[in-house]
Amino acid sequence: MASLSPDVESGVFDDEVRDKRHRRLGSLTGNITRVKLAVDRTAIMGVRPRAHHGRRGGLLLGALDWLHRHSAYLFLCAVCLAFLRAGLHAAIPPSPPTQQPQPWSYAGALAAHARAYLALGPRLEAHPIPALMDTAEARFRAKVAKQSLTLPLAVAEYKRRYGRAPPKGFDAWWAFAQRVGFVMVDEFDAVFQDLEGFWAMSGEEVRRRVEMVGGLPSVDLVQIRGGKARAVSGGKGFKDSEAGARAKGFKSMLDASAKNLPDMDFPVNAKAEGRVLVPWEHTVHPNLTNLNPEFPSPDWKGQGSVWDAWRRTCPPSSPARRLFSSLGSGWAGASGAKDRLAEGYYAWQARLQGVEDRADGKTPTTGTTSEFDFVPSTGASSADFCAHPGEHYEQGHFFSDWRTYPLLVPMFSPARAQGFGDIRIPSHYYYGGTRRYTYAWDPINLEQRATDPMEVPWEQKRDAVWWRGASTGGGSSPPGFGAGYQRHRFLRMSSVGYVPEDRFDGERSTAVTFDVPDDTGFRTTNVPLAHLNREVMDVAFVKEAVRIDPKHHRIGDSVELGVSWGYKYLLDLDGMGYSGRFMAFLASDSVPVKNTMYDEFFSDWIEPWVHYIPLSPTYAEIYNIVSYFSGPSPSVLSAAGLSSSNDTAGYFGAPRDDAYDDDDDEWDEEDDWDVDHDDPLHDHAYEEAQALERQRLRAEMRNGVNRSSAIGEGDVRLRRIARAGKQWKSTMGRKVDMEVYVYRLALEFARLLADDREAMSYRDA
Repeated sequence: MASLSPDVESGVFDDEVRDKRHRRLGSLTGNITRVKLAVDRTAIMGVRPRAHHGRRGGLLLGALDWLHRHSAYLFLCAVCLAFLRAGLHAAIPPSPPTQQPQPWSYAGALAAHARAYLALGPRLEAHPIPALMDTAEARFRAKVAKQSLTLPLAVAEYKRRYGRAPPKGFDAWWAFAQRVGFVMVDEFDAVFQDLEGFWAMSGEEVRRRVEMVGGLPSVDLVQIRGGKARAVSGGKGFKDSEAGARAKGFKSMLDASAKNLPDMDFPVNAKAEGRVLVPWEHTVHPNLTNLNPEFPSPDWKGQGSVWDAWRRTCPPSSPARRLFSSLGSGWAGASGAKDRLAEGYYAWQARLQGVEDRADGKTPTTGTTSEFDFVPSTGASSADFCAHPGEHYEQGHFFSDWRTYPLLVPMFSPARAQGFGDIRIPSHYYYGGTRRYTYAWDPINLEQRATDPMEVPWEQKRDAVWWRGASTGGGSSPPGFGAGYQRHRFLRMSSVGYVPEDRFDGERSTAVTFDVPDDTGFRTTNVPLAHLNREVMDVAFVKEAVRIDPKHHRIGDSVELGVSWGYKYLLDLDGMGYSGRFMAFLASDSVPVKNTMYDEFFSDWIEPWVHYIPLSPTYAEIYNIVSYFSGPSPSVLSAAGLSSSNDTAGYFGAPRDDAYDDDDDEWDEEDDWDVDHDDPLHDHAYEEAQALERQRLRAEMRNGVNRSSAIGEGDVRLRRIARAGKQWKSTMGRKVDMEVYVYRLALEFARLLADDREAMSYRDA
């Protein structure tokens, strides 16, 4: 971008320009006056054509008479033309004289051009992200600092929080936790919340419900007998490819503490989705509950849906309990439902497109749109589906094919969504080792290394969002809503520019707020998604589970997990349930950007904006997240009428589409479990085949690149999150931390199973 001439900015040429224009106007006026005088003089002299001119002379005489009669009108027209011509010249900016080339300054030229020509949104003095990070860091430090340091303090804190004594064996649990360096010794509110409903039942009734649910399809049992844990196949008569995986993982976690536990059974959910939905009336009035409900089939078979069962967990006065309201719209009101049901589009897309602002001729605003709303956290409380039932169309777990249970039963599941009654346990993907879900996993020696061989230095990571996965997210009960599931919605937004554009997509834009160099504060501009996605999004489906539309969803090849480490932003979205890759993302040197509708066992131990970046269910702010941390991409500067410098721009842009060719078979997120190490060498051939591929990928990522994005506050803060997440994984997200959690959970559950719960409570020495 050429810098503006300082003489043009200062107005040195103003007097010279005015003199030229006055001389030009005077010349035109003089010519008009002379023409009029000539016409008048001819008429006064009575000029007559000579006879030998004949007919030609008569025509000339007639023309002169006409000119004389209309001379006044002709004079006025000539004057108007003269002033019009002068005005047109005045509207054309003068060309400055040739100047000697001045030293070019990116920051100075950018700021000058912005001040002179941009019509940006209002200036924002402070970005909200630093405040979110600082508040979160202070909150996390305070939580760690207040953890109990001795057993008596831990017992006192337990009684203060939960109003009862700890379970029997609490002292042995404390000793185990101290021996392995466990940090969050007081943070077990998740266990309390999940088990509290069973305190209204007798131990005999809890045991009866364990036995009942343990025989249902897609439920396995983990049993402790004589101080040893074992996994037992659950319900029969239903083909289930996932049976045993989660139960075997939970059994492995219990191995370290089983010798200190009484005989007991744990019904383990074989599915990723939640299974327990207790109607509101049965929660408030337990005597209404049918203690022996019938489950005619493991799936719905058209006899209801998860949403029909879920909305009954809401209070009777809530909109979700009213039939008409429960069929309402999504994130953006009634128009969202119309688009979604009739046309297949979403109201949030219209917001990204910025139709309203452009129609009114407005400039984009800062801090008032969904694109600039940053959520403090993500999880089960991210949305209130009872108050806003239309939002359920955008979450696939409401369309699961697997039947839920309308009775409070002990069901141990890897995550818990709003309204569900499942009991949380750590995921088997977090505890076991797989090449698809474990950072730096060595499938030959079946161990986890300190650093992944495909890890990339921070300075060479791309300033782009990365995601690859299957089009999971929900089932088809009822069918036809797959386009609204969480993964499909993100791909629908991020694929613009990668897939053939229709008229709607070609016009879509988003408001991006960015820091203008050499100018105080932040400004906002509308940026076409087609250009922006090419720079900051590398997101694609690799396998079709729920229908994919190639016109709206980018499709790519399956790749190794290690390819992710070449990007600074690792997108983490729910699938059929929770996301199994979160722990691997935390362990890397990149930053997870996570949206979820689930709470997991560690939710009270980790802090958003410290260890990862939370993302709202609309995903609208994702572009402003990248803009703050990595700076404006070239398309943002271009949309604002600016240009970028190669010396200061981030490492934007995705590799070409064939950069990550992988001949590995397409995979499903639920098909790999290595905890029992049945075949130690099963990946040996794969490792050899991928050796050259790793070298090629590293060359592709680093080819000619040895720079980082502009080293400013944003990049420093982003790397701070990456380091904090990695440290959290190595200190609070270890396998042994999961063992401490399930040990504590088992003690609490053993007390609930007992006939004499007082005898199963801890007593001070």
